[in-house]
Amino acid sequence: MSRQFTGLRKIEAASRLKIEGFNELPRPDRRTALRIALEVLREPMLALLLGAGLIYLVLGDLKEATILLAFAIMSIGITIVQETRTERVLEALRDLTSPRALVIRDGELERIAGRDVVRGDLIMLAEGDRVAADGVLLEAGDLQIDESLLTGESVPVRKRISAAVHETTVRPGGEESPFVYSGSLVIRGSGIAEVIATGSRSEIGKIGQSLRHLGNEPPRLKIQTARLVRLCAIGGALVSLAAIILYGTLRGAWLDALLAGIAIGMSMLPEEFPVVLTVFMAMGAWRISRARVLTRRAASIETLGSATVLCTDKTGTLTENRMTIAELRLPDGQIFANRGPMDSSIAAQFCDLAAHGVLASAREPFDPMEKAFHVFATDHRLSDKDGMPEPDWKLVRTYGLSPDLLAMTQLWQRSENSAERVVAAKGAPETIARLCGLHGPELSRIRQAIDAMAADGLRVLGVAKGKHTGDTFPQSQADFSFRFAGLVGLADPLRKSVPDAVRECRTAGIRVIMITGDYPTTARAIAKQAGLDASEVLTGDAIQPLGQAELAHRAKTISVFARIMPEQKLRIVQALKADGEIVAMTGDGVNDAPSLKAAHIGVAMGGRGTDVAREASSIVLLDDDFGSIVAAVRLGRRIYDNLRKAMGFIFAVHVPIAGLALLPLAFGLPIILNPIHIAFLEMVIDPVCSLVFEAETDEKDVMSRPPRPSDETLFSWPLVGWSVLQGVLAFALVAAVFIFGLKRGMPEDELRALVFFSLVTSIFSLILINRSFGASLAAAFKRPNPALAWILLGVVAILAVSLSWPSASALFRFGPLHLDDLALTLIAGAAVLIVLESLKPFWRTQLRL
Repeated sequence: MSRQFTGLRKIEAASRLKIEGFNELPRPDRRTALRIALEVLREPMLALLLGAGLIYLVLGDLKEATILLAFAIMSIGITIVQETRTERVLEALRDLTSPRALVIRDGELERIAGRDVVRGDLIMLAEGDRVAADGVLLEAGDLQIDESLLTGESVPVRKRISAAVHETTVRPGGEESPFVYSGSLVIRGSGIAEVIATGSRSEIGKIGQSLRHLGNEPPRLKIQTARLVRLCAIGGALVSLAAIILYGTLRGAWLDALLAGIAIGMSMLPEEFPVVLTVFMAMGAWRISRARVLTRRAASIETLGSATVLCTDKTGTLTENRMTIAELRLPDGQIFANRGPMDSSIAAQFCDLAAHGVLASAREPFDPMEKAFHVFATDHRLSDKDGMPEPDWKLVRTYGLSPDLLAMTQLWQRSENSAERVVAAKGAPETIARLCGLHGPELSRIRQAIDAMAADGLRVLGVAKGKHTGDTFPQSQADFSFRFAGLVGLADPLRKSVPDAVRECRTAGIRVIMITGDYPTTARAIAKQAGLDASEVLTGDAIQPLGQAELAHRAKTISVFARIMPEQKLRIVQALKADGEIVAMTGDGVNDAPSLKAAHIGVAMGGRGTDVAREASSIVLLDDDFGSIVAAVRLGRRIYDNLRKAMGFIFAVHVPIAGLALLPLAFGLPIILNPIHIAFLEMVIDPVCSLVFEAETDEKDVMSRPPRPSDETLFSWPLVGWSVLQGVLAFALVAAVFIFGLKRGMPEDELRALVFFSLVTSIFSLILINRSFGASLAAAFKRPNPALAWILLGVVAILAVSLSWPSASALFRFGPLHLDDLALTLIAGAAVLIVLESLKPFWRTQLRL
């Protein structure tokens, strides 16, 4: 620490903290359990369920009211548990971007929480530190900072102090800039900076603030379901009114007519829809979390399954955000391609080049490139025989990078008594060539090699070696006598899962677009490795003059965008949306946040990603694995498929229930379904069956069919028709059983039991039919679904008790059934199953599944 710096007085720092606030990003109001519950209660779907329960309560039917209200509370509880758990995970993730800071106050060093840093503080910067606030440098020594979270540029930038500092020069990513920025990472060197902006006034904070002007995409499934509920509610109200008038007119018992009308209305009200939607979204979020994907908003799950375009960043998303040595080239043109630690064979001349790369690096490196040299030496078992430094070697002197000499040199002394020093340098290839005095044909060959390596997406360094004798060292590294050792190509390797993930996306009809702040050459090379079409790369400079319509036209065919600024990334996402695409956007940096929020599905990285990016997203990849996004897409499609199955089943099952409630009223027959029977069917079979459909495995073609059209509704007319057909057939067969029992002269309680049991078996047939849109019944039976088995056993047990236990029989008003009666109920269910199974192939074609 320099003695001339005394920093702020602690009293002054406390005063500024009180006035200007903590050095942290504005956080959205935390969604407490009470707030989540209120949000759920405002949903019209759940309001219908609660209203129905209250109606029964007012009418004095405590049993039905209790069942309805209990189920409503359970539905709310599921949502609260899932959402609060998600909020807790997000709170834990925020710690990843909460740095601590070493500041000078009252002339002494003090380690404080990053949130306590104030404007005017002097912060000490060292390798590995996360910069706590925006500042201007007062001292800098070989300082390099990774600002990729702000700029998307993976290469660290050099920093130096400047006598002339103007506010207009403040912009991340500037080479030789005197400014440092909150959230960036010190890669090399040290420095002292005076804080000029904290919290929302910092560059990272400004991007966070801009997100408030971007609205979230409304969940389409929620809108469609709400519309469906309104239509069903209107239809149910009309049928109930008609039933009341019909019953009262024909039988004259208007109070009974009112109760019957309420029962019919309840049988037609879609109170299952909110339950099914809640269960599917909560369970879907849980299933996706097992794939290391956090769902911040459940509605994004179904939207993810309909994504047509996946926009992804390069650094840290497609790549591992770590440097590895990919290639070594000697001056004579010999090439060594690194295949990793499994290939440890390496010629001696390449060992010399690699060893001098290590000698030109820190002994305990933090810089990713220097780490790469050490990892290479370890993987290939380089030793002192290859020129590697021994533990007793002493680092005598280091010459750092400077603006006019983009190279660094280190002198090593082999032993205490040795007068000869080993000199090693690495840096920009042109600089190293100049230090070695290369010119003419030699320099031309080097330049050709550099171009070839850069075309492969490699970052190229030159390495030089030399000797020095004596204890007097030159002032500049340019005064050493160097020999050119060769070129080293470093790569930020592609994640292993990426090529397969891109291939599966293509099979699923999802176009993958890479949007990066890196150079076109590097972007093209990484895109080729990932399996993207890199024939044309559109740069930020080329985008700048384009209008939004022209950009949308170009974005239709281009898969790689390079040297893109944050505002241009947002323009690309908006252009794709305007063209009718359903856009998923992955990213980890602050510069990604606006486009993450603007996209239909924002997918942030949970490990490396910033707090701003996570807050702007709807999905977070906890392990930062690009391949996880494909697993999430698969699950999203599966969840949507199963949701349609469940909703279709609910539509179908309401037809025979409503039909059996209306049939006696229309023809003056005995009333079969009382409120307790409807409550049993609605509150036990239907909602629990949603668990069966939710647990169904995905269809075989789930990732080989194109994404759903963006304007497709949850219920298409073919699906509604298929559901109604199922319900009409089930009703017809159960009604036939009803008429058959009447003709046999069965007592009313026995007839009720016969018809109710037939209805239950038909409902189970509808469950089996709807388990799969495409697989045959035999194939569906082979697919494991423990929930189905447990539900079947539970319902059979309840029905058995209702016949054998007098109290239960009295509650349900059931009479005894004989074996031939039970056989008749099974035949009715089997007939429903057989007929619908024969019709399934035709309807699959109509549904385009």
